[in-house]
Amino acid sequence: MSNPHWTARPEGGGHFAIWLIRSIALYGGRPVARLILYPITLYFYFRRKPEREASRAFLSRALGRPARARDVMRHLHRFAGVVLDRVFLLARDDVRQFQLDIHGLELLLDTYHQGRGMLLLGSHLGSFEILRVLAREKPEVQLRVVLDKSQTPAVTELLHALNPAIGSSVIDASGGGTAIVLGIKDAVEQGAVVALLGDRARPQEPTRRVPFLGESAPLPVAPYLIASVLDTPVLLCFGLYRGGNRYELHFERFAERIEIRRSERNARLDDWLARYAARLEHHARLDPYNWFNFYDFWQSDRVEPAVADGEPRRA
Repeated sequence: MSNPHWTARPEGGGHFAIWLIRSIALYGGRPVARLILYPITLYFYFRRKPEREASRAFLSRALGRPARARDVMRHLHRFAGVVLDRVFLLARDDVRQFQLDIHGLELLLDTYHQGRGMLLLGSHLGSFEILRVLAREKPEVQLRVVLDKSQTPAVTELLHALNPAIGSSVIDASGGGTAIVLGIKDAVEQGAVVALLGDRARPQEPTRRVPFLGESAPLPVAPYLIASVLDTPVLLCFGLYRGGNRYELHFERFAERIEIRRSERNARLDDWLARYAARLEHHARLDPYNWFNFYDFWQSDRVEPAVADGEPRRA
């Protein structure tokens, strides 16, 4: 398998295709819209070879056996379904049509009410959008989400068209490391929950390699450096799609505070990254079809940038 960085892959579908899906979803409803997932699955399986190969490679590791074509198509179908559900989660700001089980909500609320703000560390495992259920369940909780608007412009445009209010809750990760850190710092000082993804690094972003599904994988170090600087609690979040209209939202305690002294910087980063990777692997093994990193996650032939001293460059 060739190893292009994940940012090098073009956005699938384009503006027209995404607009068409949105229109079918809103006017036909979820049962009708889910019918179009089958041709979408076939398109990605036959026309997007890197994604197909990445799916097969990941599933073979997670399932413990060679992945078959039906496994890969099930994987792609699951991803398309979760993307489709974004339309319903955002357009109608309503999750009542979904069966949602929340685990660890009291932990999140207890941490939030300390008034120190917090980081909520997620991943491309399942649905990150399901986090917005907090707006319905606990409207008093301030939620800010770190997203790179430049990476998927068509999807970003669609989501903002569906729910213009979403813009005020987003910290744009495309503006550079300093802007991201300042945005997170401002939100945390206001006592907000700041959700960010911890499983992907952008080009030239510092990473360290830790074990994941039997081989070392590069993970970004910025979330842990930011948490250390801001002295804020960190929780993990996994929003998993369980089929049909069922989702599970898990909040887990990760760290009351993260301390990283310069003299033991790399060792401490390795410890925190390994803890995160272990929890990510745990949930990925429980339901591999929720894994939505469709590129060579291990990037085994790439030279990873070293962790430089000073402030982290990107969140």
